[in-house]
Amino acid sequence: MLHGLEGSWRSHYVRGLLTLARTSGWGGVALNFRSCSGEPNRLPRFYHSGDTDDLDFIVRALAERAPKGRIGAVGISLGGNVLLKWLGEQSDAAKEIGAAVAISTPYDLERCARILDQGVARLTYTASFMRSFKAKIRAKARTFPSFVDVAAVMRARTFAAYDRAATAPLHGFADERDYWRRSSCRPYLARVRRPTLLISALDDPFVPPDALPEPSELSPSITTEFTARGGHVGFWEGSPWRPHAWAERRAMAFLSEVLAADVC
Repeated sequence: MLHGLEGSWRSHYVRGLLTLARTSGWGGVALNFRSCSGEPNRLPRFYHSGDTDDLDFIVRALAERAPKGRIGAVGISLGGNVLLKWLGEQSDAAKEIGAAVAISTPYDLERCARILDQGVARLTYTASFMRSFKAKIRAKARTFPSFVDVAAVMRARTFAAYDRAATAPLHGFADERDYWRRSSCRPYLARVRRPTLLISALDDPFVPPDALPEPSELSPSITTEFTARGGHVGFWEGSPWRPHAWAERRAMAFLSEVLAADVC
């Protein structure tokens, strides 16, 4: 399970998926992206939306640990982008993964960043992310004083400004647009060869409808369930007193169905 931007294994959706996995008799593994576990990573870098190296390492480690096991993967938001990009990069070589689900994925990072950098979203969601990013930059700068232009990061009020000052130079991109273009999973979807379910909502405040992939961009291995409502990693159903996360249950049902068919 791969969490979203500034999430962790503690995020409600990861804990929900882990509970469903345990109830189904599965083992569950949550990957904390670098700097998200509560413990800073030791290098002058963080994680980003297109970094698939750590996922690749974890998948292969799990496959070596249980060579006869079957692995199902779920990526949420940013984690969905990482998962889908890795599946496209690996294509036919992604043999360790039996099935995958991506929920509320920002398929086109530039379109999604532009939405978050304007209007109410900038004053609420983006401002909250910026506070978290800047706290990590300040902490990292105590060990690596010149690892980025800290003053430029502290001035950032948008994803464009932050990615230009921090994400791009830290991870080898020319600028924020180069980062967004090269890290978006959308161009990789045609190369996905493992059974994969995409779940997104048309009213997602982070992912506009024009950021969702067209059918012509998808490989035959991909199934889409784009709902009218659900928000971003929401998809709540039931009563207000006993809400249930539909997307998490749907993800587990899809993985169970595909992996059970593999056994048969």
